[in-house]
Amino acid sequence: MKLDMALGCTRVLMLMLMTVALSRTGAAPVPSAPRALPPARGCHMAQFKSLSPQELQAFKTAKDAFEDSLLQKDWDCSARLFPRTRDLKHLQVWERPVALEAELALTLTVLEAMANSSLGHSLEQPLLTLQHIHSKLQACVPAQPTAGPRPRGRLHHWLHRLQEARKKESQDCLEASVMFNLFRLLTRDLKCVASGDQCV
Repeated sequence: MKLDMALGCTRVLMLMLMTVALSRTGAAPVPSAPRALPPARGCHMAQFKSLSPQELQAFKTAKDAFEDSLLQKDWDCSARLFPRTRDLKHLQVWERPVALEAELALTLTVLEAMANSSLGHSLEQPLLTLQHIHSKLQACVPAQPTAGPRPRGRLHHWLHRLQEARKKESQDCLEASVMFNLFRLLTRDLKCVASGDQCV
């Protein structure tokens, strides 16, 4: 019996010594705290619920100048790139910045191409404003491709429509579509995204 007790004490002592040795060398498996995910980029669009009167006037000046230039052109565009039935309220909240970003990207591409025309001066301030909005909007658009929600349904249809327009529409028709859509973009689509889930 004494022998059994001695063996038991020896085993306990050996286990204690091994635990101390492992902890000193760092070999003991110590649970580590899970790494925190990197903070999401800030999406701050509330400032664009309404533009200043000066900014809106700059867009009106550019649009008026464009309409005057149309009197000197012989153009015919039957397709409606931005149909009246299109409304960001019909999309889920996370889809709205995606749709607006595509709309804004096309608008910038077209207006930047027009900057070297006779309308260049009137487009300077609107371009600066749109570029600023676009830079802020980037933080609200889910990175692609990643696991997670993908464009589908109505959003997929809208994005495909804009992509196809770049290939099929003439430059004159793209310019007309974009210019006549400016105030809708600024006062409806942008305001909806800036309002978040309050846009209903």
